[in-house]
Amino acid sequence: MTEGLDQAGQDLLFHAAHTPQRFLDRPVADETLERAWDLARMGPTAANGQPLRVLFLRTAEAKARLLPALAPSNLDKTRSAPVTAIAAHDLAFFERLPTLYPFVDARAWYQDKPALAEETAFRSGTLQAGYLILALRAVGLACGPMSGFDAARVDADFFAGTSLRSNLLINIGYPDPAFVRPRAPRLAFAEACTLL
Repeated sequence: MTEGLDQAGQDLLFHAAHTPQRFLDRPVADETLERAWDLARMGPTAANGQPLRVLFLRTAEAKARLLPALAPSNLDKTRSAPVTAIAAHDLAFFERLPTLYPFVDARAWYQDKPALAEETAFRSGTLQAGYLILALRAVGLACGPMSGFDAARVDADFFAGTSLRSNLLINIGYPDPAFVRPRAPRLAFAEACTLL
């Protein structure tokens, strides 16, 4: 990799992208979600563990199951989104390491070490959720990542009996321009970064 994205690419991913408060009543094609995943899965994770698991809620019935777990401030934006993704991490991600990282016995690093496995799954799964947000933007969608939900309730309803744990939610679709807020301030380099 020798050259970065041009200004149009940078704008698509960062400068022009906003977190929408409402979405247009326009469906998101499954193929578009698959294209975004194909981009997001390429980002680096610890030992290529790829612990992110995504449940895309597209039907009214699936969204109705999620709504009781949301904070009141997240209800309207979630109702308006054509898709809401539950970004979860798999606590048993290491079972796939013989395929995903065949260079050494990386599964042994995490087997019988549940605290390390959970920490790694959460950290790499969160990284992957960030990659997914950028990938969704790259294929022309807007994203509204959210906390503000009862994770235990979501896990009990959607992931009972599995090794998956919810991390964050992402509303996905095409933004309604009538509900776009001005961009909030960002910290400058000197406020957030230190060079040693």
